[in-house]
Amino acid sequence: MRPKGEIHHALLKAVGDLATPDRGATLREIAERACVGTRAARYTLGYMHRIGVVVIARTRKVPYRNRPVSEYALPTQTGQSGAPPAQGMDVLVAAWSALP
Repeated sequence: MRPKGEIHHALLKAVGDLATPDRGATLREIAERACVGTRAARYTLGYMHRIGVVVIARTRKVPYRNRPVSEYALPTQTGQSGAPPAQGMDVLVAAWSALP
């Protein structure tokens, strides 16, 4: 697997910086904070959401769009997963037990 790129790291830091417990960050806010183009941010955030690095916490109505926009946050900030993220030995044991 390839290592994560600069855009991935910049967007992840921006999501963590901008998200609060009562309000997440929109794609436009994240791209602006990370100094990344909106097209690259849309593509990379879609990938990050698909693999579970970020979650859509809620939606918000904004003046520049007719439909509500998604607010992104880190998974632990939204409380969607009851347990803390697995680390270290937990990951190894889970991978070992999944072998056929």
